[in-house]
Amino acid sequence: MRRIVSLVPSLTEAVAVTVPGALVGATDWCGHPADLDVTRVGGTKNPDTARVAALAPDLVIANEEENRAADLDALRAAGLDVLVTEVRDVPGALRELDRVLAACGAGARPRWLAEAEAAWTRLPVPERRTTAVVPIWRRPWMVLGRDTFAGDVLARLGVDHLYADHPDRYPRVPLAELRAAAPDVVVLPDEPYRFTADDGPEAFPGLPCALVDGRHLTWYGPSLAAAPRVLGEALRAALR
Repeated sequence: MRRIVSLVPSLTEAVAVTVPGALVGATDWCGHPADLDVTRVGGTKNPDTARVAALAPDLVIANEEENRAADLDALRAAGLDVLVTEVRDVPGALRELDRVLAACGAGARPRWLAEAEAAWTRLPVPERRTTAVVPIWRRPWMVLGRDTFAGDVLARLGVDHLYADHPDRYPRVPLAELRAAAPDVVVLPDEPYRFTADDGPEAFPGLPCALVDGRHLTWYGPSLAAAPRVLGEALRAALR
């Protein structure tokens, strides 16, 4: 069995449930599956590269957005094989998951991945389009911008976020401007910033707010199969 270190939470979950026993290391932020028992190697932005190398993995899996190029270069310099994913939309996520799982030694395509592909392929055409702003941080306020996986997820569910054409992928936008944009709904995920009923909606008086599971919005892994249903329910509840 191959020895794998994952520096990406969603890929950690995908490998753990598909190739049990292959993972020997993961970041401190890799919280799924809940019973994952592997060596922790630091954060996605500050992994302990020496600890990763000491685990002598056959493969390190990473992501060009979540992990810094300098850290990946250090791992390569230590003689490690590093597979770097790039995900901008749902079809790309499905392709990258196939590539990662094959590289990790999966013998066959897992059922959850086939179910995820089916769930997104068979989505009904939205009856109407909804506009949104999607904060991912506050102090300062940051939102989804251009060319993001989460933005594509929402678009496929009939939600067009208003900063999709912004030059930056995660622009900083003053709160007054976000309010003035007057979206149909404000989508507040619980990661990377943990928006809650008491922390987020109060900043947007008079606007419907949808509190959503960040794992279903931003992760590409087993959660993809349920994401259309879970996110759709949260959005419909906010817009009633």
